[in-house]
Amino acid sequence: MNTRTSRSMVTFPDVFVLPGYPEELPAGDYEIVTEEERLQGLSFEAYRRTATYLTIHGRGKHAGRIELRPVSERDIELAISHGRNIPKGINDSEAALSPQEDLK
Repeated sequence: MNTRTSRSMVTFPDVFVLPGYPEELPAGDYEIVTEEERLQGLSFEAYRRTATYLTIHGRGKHAGRIELRPVSERDIELAISHGRNIPKGINDSEAALSPQEDLK
């Protein structure tokens, strides 16, 4: 099975929290690591996302430590939107995150 990993950056304008983690994380730039596997048996090249991680750099007594926290795209979008004080509900539907909406 062929896999690929891609990296991108996201900026959180304010402190934020991620589901499943109790502490707040500081505003700033964070790296996102996405792993995908190639779908076999198709007449064209296609990949399926298997995992997405947010890279967290340790602070204080954990300085120098790097942690990859599993997240979903939805977790990231919600953390960004709530940090900008967008009223709850505006980006809470899957349709708001759908790439097909951009094609119309």
